[in-house]
Amino acid sequence: MQSQYVTYKKFPDAREAMALQHFLIENGIESLFADTSPGIGSAMTGDYGKEYEVQLKPEQFEAADQLLESYAESMIGSLPEDYYLLSFTDEELYEVVLKHDEWNEFDYVLARRLLAGRGKPVDEAEIQHLRQKRMEDLAKPETDQSSWVWRGYGLALAGGFFGVITGYVLWTSKKTLPNGQVVPMYSDKDRMHGKIILFVGILVLILTLLKILLYSDN
Repeated sequence: MQSQYVTYKKFPDAREAMALQHFLIENGIESLFADTSPGIGSAMTGDYGKEYEVQLKPEQFEAADQLLESYAESMIGSLPEDYYLLSFTDEELYEVVLKHDEWNEFDYVLARRLLAGRGKPVDEAEIQHLRQKRMEDLAKPETDQSSWVWRGYGLALAGGFFGVITGYVLWTSKKTLPNGQVVPMYSDKDRMHGKIILFVGILVLILTLLKILLYSDN
């Protein structure tokens, strides 16, 4: 089965996202550019509501990371003297290394360089262990969604349409981890409730439409 493209990096600026996409393609890594700005939100907030993604197949994440790290390594020689990372404490630099996905590749490579220069090189085995633990934590479903579940049932029974939307979101929502793995957003229990809400909402919606049609015929 062919892998689906999933989110690799997000940007508030289309030019940055397109520049990364072109860089990856030029180096043999196929990628997609996507405008994921919320329609209503972007209309109300202008450029502040914009969001763009570069998407890759999950098995390409590691190759892309290595490519960008190599590029960042070559750029360190042109580092400004007042670059903000230079004032980071050791603990803050370790945080950058651990949460590599939340920082750009340049900052990640520089953080490692700075720690090594301070006589505190990164223990690769320990970092990999902590990252694995972090992936496990990020993969955990969102906390109990009881309030949304009961609200969804109420909406489904009241009119159908908004219950259908709530149920669909609870049942199908997923999140992409920094390593490219895609996992369900909510727990099995909440997803099952979402599925039930979805079908209850559809049933109520159909019955409501039939009722309207019957009354209109009379």
